[in-house]
Amino acid sequence: MAAQEGQPYLRRALGRQGQEDRDIGQTLYQRAKAHYAPADVSPFIYAHPAVCAPESESGEIFTGFCIESASGVMNLCAERAAIPDTRPRSGQTVVRRMIAFCDKPPYGGGSGMSCGACRELLMQLSEKNADMQIMAGFATRETVALRELLPRWWGGERREP
Repeated sequence: MAAQEGQPYLRRALGRQGQEDRDIGQTLYQRAKAHYAPADVSPFIYAHPAVCAPESESGEIFTGFCIESASGVMNLCAERAAIPDTRPRSGQTVVRRMIAFCDKPPYGGGSGMSCGACRELLMQLSEKNADMQIMAGFATRETVALRELLPRWWGGERREP
């Protein structure tokens, strides 16, 4: 879902009153990009081929990177590396917006979309995460709400009324 005209989603005021708005999309990109450094950690582990930067409800930005192993069950997506860190560090489970990418920022289509395990983790952490925005197109600042990626999420009926 693209940002509505006149209401660019990925812009918000940072800092004290009177300071000009800064582009949170660029900030998220730069924070994640700092961790992009694909490399073999060992003959069995490959790390940093994908990175992400989720922004919590309070505006705190976390980062994560992907770890791939010779045993697929031990693989860890960048999002699943970063998101669990939000709770112990800040007590939060709500993600406002997020960027995820490999060698370049999201450019449309499926680029930048979290995998099913990451989507599921986000939905289970908080029902508010259904409204979080995932950057789908960096240049255009196009975003997609998590609820659009999981339109008939199985866990909705388990939430308290």
